[in-house]
Order: sequence, then structure tokens, then C-alpha cells
Amino acid sequence: MQTILRIIERAGGWNPGLFIKIENAPYMALVLEAIEAGPSGLPTISVTHYGEQNGDLMRDPEMCFELRDGELDPWYYRNDYVGVEQWSRNNVRGQYIQLANLHAQHQRFAKVWDNSLSCQGFAEAYEQQLTQPA
Repeated sequence: MQTILRIIERAGGWNPGLFIKIENAPYMALVLEAIEAGPSGLPTISVTHYGEQNGDLMRDPEMCFELRDGELDPWYYRNDYVGVEQWSRNNVRGQYIQLANLHAQHQRFAKVWDNSLSCQGFAEAYEQQLTQPA
């Protein structure tokens, strides 16, 4: 998720109050938001495309990543349009759990998604938002 890392870096780095919404027509808005620590206790970010259906915000998709050694490591995936919610890594009652095959799927999807975000110009759209007068 190099595109997301670029945006986070340009925003001044991860911090507990981080919230970025990037409008980049014709694509769905992209939201980056710091959330509670992930399953390993590391800083975590939610990355979500939001659409709307019948007045409700819909995640298409949302992925959560822990920031680990300068990389984003996925642990959660959700897509409201198809009713899918998955944890590939989690901490359940103090026990760390990793589903290796699902985690590998999340990593592969994140690579594909990152390529799409890059090709769609989300990092550039964020730069443009920063330079526009308020």
C-alpha cells in the first residue's frame, strides 16, 4: 500500500487523530482514519472507499492495516455491498490468532487495490486538496 503510505507521510505521519477524506471524481471517496490499535497492538489505519445505497454509507471495501516497520500489514476486510467481513489476524480474549491463507489473500488484494489507487491518482488528488484554498 505504497500509495496510502505516501498520503500518510504527506499528512505528517500516522497520529491518533489522523483523518483524511479524498474526493477524486469519478471514483468513490477514499477515507483514511487512525483507529484503535490492531491485533498486535501497533498503530492502525482504516482505508475505505465509501459509496451510498438508500441513504446509507457503504464500505466498498474497507481494510484495516497495522503500521509495522514502515509497511502496512492487513488484518481486516469488509465490503458492505456483498456482505463480507473478514479478520485474517485478531486478538481474541488475549490470544493472538492469524489465519495464514486468509492473511495472504488480504495481502494480495491490498497490492491490487494499491495499484488501482495509484493508477486512479489518489495521491495526486490529495496533494491537490492540500494546495487548494479553504
